[in-house]
Parts: sequence; C-alpha cells; structure tokens
Amino acid sequence: MADWNPALYSRFEDERTRPAAELLARVPLDAPLLAYDLGCGPGNSTALIAARFPGTEVIGLDTSPAMLESARVRLPGLAFAQADAGTWTPDRAPDLIYANAVLQWLPDHATLLPRLFGLLAPGGVLAVQMPDNLAEPTHRLMREVAGAGPWSAAIGDPAVAGRLGRMLEPAAYHDLLAPHAAAVDVWRTAYHHRMADAAAIVEWVSATGLRPFLDPLDPEERAGFLAAYTRAIDAAYPPRSDGRRLLAFPRVFVVARAR
Repeated sequence: MADWNPALYSRFEDERTRPAAELLARVPLDAPLLAYDLGCGPGNSTALIAARFPGTEVIGLDTSPAMLESARVRLPGLAFAQADAGTWTPDRAPDLIYANAVLQWLPDHATLLPRLFGLLAPGGVLAVQMPDNLAEPTHRLMREVAGAGPWSAAIGDPAVAGRLGRMLEPAAYHDLLAPHAAAVDVWRTAYHHRMADAAAIVEWVSATGLRPFLDPLDPEERAGFLAAYTRAIDAAYPPRSDGRRLLAFPRVFVVARAR
C-alpha cells in the first residue's frame, strides 16, 4: 500500500485514542523499565504510555515513514524506529509490548500473538487492541462495492483487500495465551461514535480500512468507487434523532501478563 496519511488519520484522533487509553488503563504494571508501542502511528498512543510511565524508556515502532516523522515532531524526547510488528524482535526483553490498532493488519494471529508474548521479560505485559469491524456495514459495503463496479479488476479479490479471516474470536486469543500466562484479560467493546454525516464516516475509514481498496485505483476509478460507497454508507447509517449518524465500532482487547 501507499504510505499512511498522518493528517487524515488524526482528524478523528479523540475517537481513535479512546480505546488506546482504555487498553492502557488495564495494563497491570507500576514502573516498567522498557515499553514498545507497536504501530505507534502519529504518536497519540505513545504519548499515553509516556504520560502514565514517566520513568520508562518508551520506543515507538511503525512501518510508515510519514507516521514516524509525525510522531517525532509530536514527541521529540522519545525514540521512534521503523519496524514491522510481524517480524520485529527487540534487542532486550521489554516489560510492556503495547499494540493498539495494528495487529489486525497482520495474518496468522495463532502464531503472531504467542510470538510477541514470548518476547516479554518475566512479569511483562502484552496489551493488544484490534478493530473487530469486518462484519460491520462500513467494511461489508467496502467488499460489496469493490466487486460491483468497473474498478473490481484493479482491486482484485475483495476478501483479500478486506482482510477477511485474519481476526480470531475473542475466546481464541484467551486460549492462545492462557497456557503460558500468569493472567489473561480479554474483552470486546462496541463504541458508537457520533458522526456528522455519511461523508464523515467515509473520511474515517479512508484513513484505514478503505486504503487497500483505494490504493490500486486510478483517479477516475477512485472517484467512482467513493461515490458508490458513500451512497451505500448513507443508506446503511441513517440520521438519528439529532441528525447525526452513529458509527458502531467493535474492538477486541487482550491483556496478558507473563509469569
């Protein structure tokens, strides 16, 4: 995919940071020595970690040069580096591996999460939050529109672009980690974000889940796809009593502590 757009991603920063804060609030650590923020993006989640643990060495990792540059400008006192969470290995065992809204992009969770958990220092914590919205209208309609227009050949298999099959059921994450952990906490929360209109919902997903559908398209195809998708979103998310739209956004959380 093309590089991420930090400015577009940050337009809904309050909504995106809320689950990051709620994940961090459930981390059972007092003063970790070393913490990594996987998929740190523009640094909004990294800032939370640094604020909660002011004496901790906090390092943000991301694959996107644009996101890393934005994070460095925001948090000049912290370290940031380019790395892929799927293959990354730290130089020394961290006390906290924090992965907010990044692992859903990676395959083979049955191998990935135990691997990350195994990198922790004794007593360390793996804290993960992942959007679980592939069955929601936003993402179901991405796949439907992708397969029903002149842009379909450029996009390819909508299931591949839509990352179907990557997420496991919440209980499966417990079962993966519980045999090796001192404690595992798994929960699922559905947020309902108040959005101005259908265009705002499209703008939200354009920074994340819609990118694999848009990136292969030329400008004309992209404009056509977005117009069709916006019409579908407008019908799927009708105005509420105050004229706003409610964007349901389920997320899965996993906090596992090493022995």
